Amino acid sequence: MSKRRFRRQKLPLEPIELDISSMSHEGRGIAHVDGKVVFVDGALPGEKVSANYVRRRSSFDELRSASVLVASPLRVEPACRFAGVCGGCSLQHMDSTAQIEFKQSVLLEQMQQATGGELVGVDILPTLRDQDFHYRRKARLAARFVSKKGGALVGFREKYSSFIAEMDDCEILVDEVACLIAPLRELFSDLDGKMEIPQIEVAVGESAPEESAPKVVALVVRHLAELSAADSEAFTRFAQQHGVELYLQPGGNETVARLWPQADSDRLRYFLPDFGLELGFHPMDFTQVNAGINRRIVRRAIDLLALTRDDSVLDLFCGLGNFTLAAATLAGSVVGVEGSEEMVQRGGENATKNGLSNTEFFAANLAKPFADESWGQRKYNKILLDPPRSGALEIIPEVAALGASRIVYISCNPATLARDTAELIKAGYVLRSAGVMDMFPNTTHVESMAVFDRLEAK
Repeated sequence: MSKRRFRRQKLPLEPIELDISSMSHEGRGIAHVDGKVVFVDGALPGEKVSANYVRRRSSFDELRSASVLVASPLRVEPACRFAGVCGGCSLQHMDSTAQIEFKQSVLLEQMQQATGGELVGVDILPTLRDQDFHYRRKARLAARFVSKKGGALVGFREKYSSFIAEMDDCEILVDEVACLIAPLRELFSDLDGKMEIPQIEVAVGESAPEESAPKVVALVVRHLAELSAADSEAFTRFAQQHGVELYLQPGGNETVARLWPQADSDRLRYFLPDFGLELGFHPMDFTQVNAGINRRIVRRAIDLLALTRDDSVLDLFCGLGNFTLAAATLAGSVVGVEGSEEMVQRGGENATKNGLSNTEFFAANLAKPFADESWGQRKYNKILLDPPRSGALEIIPEVAALGASRIVYISCNPATLARDTAELIKAGYVLRSAGVMDMFPNTTHVESMAVFDRLEAK
């Protein structure tokens, strides 16, 4: 039977009972049916579940748990009533401590495979956690008017589907945003252009360094057709009533413009109080979604770099200066490099705002060799890497050639971190420590950190 014909097979309609033996790196239960591997969403190791087929493939099948017949002691009741449908998070049925232990095990397994054995002599860093719910400050919410539902839907997409989950609350978004879902649905349902608004970008800033300080919510509404005067007025009233900043986006990021309130600046801000820093950002800029855990991660990374005024630091994939500026408060000099010119400009703004004159920012394509760049010809004794999910494989040889005594690597993908670890070891570095941080509680996302020293370094 060809693969084409295999994919067209109808899915079995009746649920089947499965014994879950283990858990995949994606957080799904693993079982076997007639020798074939099946992945079961919503199932935990040691459980017996009744599950329905979602997809069939030649080498494995995917199912969704319908009911739990024998529960794991790690199972908990999801805090969110939409958890079974919404694709925004996938581990709410698992105890939060067990979640972070699972993520640690994923990292360590990947690192063991990369290094070819047990992690002998490697310090396993304590896991970093913050609050498990209402932590998410950056999100992209889908929007759609659905005649059959009699109104608009706003939220995350359903699991295994492009449909938007029918939700009016969220336990992951910060309270100030979660409470807007129902009012946004009502607003969108009455707009003239309700068929032409596909998404809302959400960004949340801070009003003061204290974690309890009021938050500032910005909504960027993407619209595919020009808004009517009535719709613009409706958005303005909504922003006034709910105390949010509202922007409109008719095209690419360069078209984003503030609708309300009128102001000279389009910057939100967040604080790193351990370093006395205030960082400004545009609502469309990349920032970490979890402000609480970001503060802890920056603190740990800077501590692990063990900086003094004698140090020269290179921060690759620096963004708007999240780690760069913190390092600059302790090091002699810091160079931040990022692919986006706009983010480099933002880094410079933030350095000036915080009175830091020992930093420089450069724009460069970090998927290509950098030895010919002016900043790439300098001497650095400490390096910080914070690449995207694809990792930093293309530049690992040049990073190693700089000869820094210590490298701290922050990763959002343990597989690429493990791969790059093997390359750093080949290049003369030793893995000193590694551990995970729960940037995205209740999801399978694994944020991790690893420390490497040159073999000659004492």
